[in-house]
Amino acid sequence: MNSAKKTTERLIKKYPNRRLYDTQTSSYITLSDVKQLVLDNEDFSVVDAKSEEDLTRSILLQIILEEESNGTPMFSSGALAQIIRYYGHAMQGMMGSYLEKNIQAFIDIQNKLAESSKGFYEGKPFSPEMWTQFMNVQGPMMQGMMSNYIEQSKTLFIQMQEQMQNQTKSMFGSFPFTGAAAPGTDKQGK
Repeated sequence: MNSAKKTTERLIKKYPNRRLYDTQTSSYITLSDVKQLVLDNEDFSVVDAKSEEDLTRSILLQIILEEESNGTPMFSSGALAQIIRYYGHAMQGMMGSYLEKNIQAFIDIQNKLAESSKGFYEGKPFSPEMWTQFMNVQGPMMQGMMSNYIEQSKTLFIQMQEQMQNQTKSMFGSFPFTGAAAPGTDKQGK
């Protein structure tokens, strides 16, 4: 694929009949085809054919829903419930950023592992089958490494949350709020 094609974002239109039309290939495509674009690192956007509303996130969420419904899900019910609880929460924006950074860190670890193991596979990029073989051998070590990373990440998140609470208390501590007791006191301020 040439670089000129790579820099141009592919436009996919969604019609009222729920069909997706790829303007680059001038053909109708399926959700599976859109998933392949994601796997191929293609830049694309999905827009409503009439209103031109951006539907890219909606389509990506639909792909995730299908993937979660088929085979082995990536998220447990508990994890999904926790994510839902953050919607409308004061920490919603921070949680989104936190999850994005963690996913990027995981990708960075994966890239480093692939780079350091190129010699084993004669410089070829890792295919999904190679990752499966690699993880079967290195799985326990990777799980330990990821457990440590997750624990550190959790600790950082808790520290960040505590820091925000302390900053909020110091910012608003001098305001005389009625009905709210200062930490460590009863309602009369004792």
